[in-house]
Amino acid sequence: MIVTNISDFRKDIKSYFDRVAINFETLIINRGKDSGIVVISLEEYNSLITTNYELSNRTNESRLDSAIDKFKNGNSFSKDLIDE
Repeated sequence: MIVTNISDFRKDIKSYFDRVAINFETLIINRGKDSGIVVISLEEYNSLITTNYELSNRTNESRLDSAIDKFKNGNSFSKDLIDE
């Protein structure tokens, strides 16, 4: 996580954006007392939105938790894809 203020951000905006985009770091720009902006990569944002959607439904959440438990306990399997 990178934390900066608005003045330093303006001075080196490209470098900050590169670190966010290339290194998947989160950038927090302080704007004063209890105020700030969070900058994340588009890929990270899409991942968060997808996770939020998947966990928004209690049934989906239960299925995901069950699948994770099965995987952790070694009770999983793999299948080969059929090439057409």
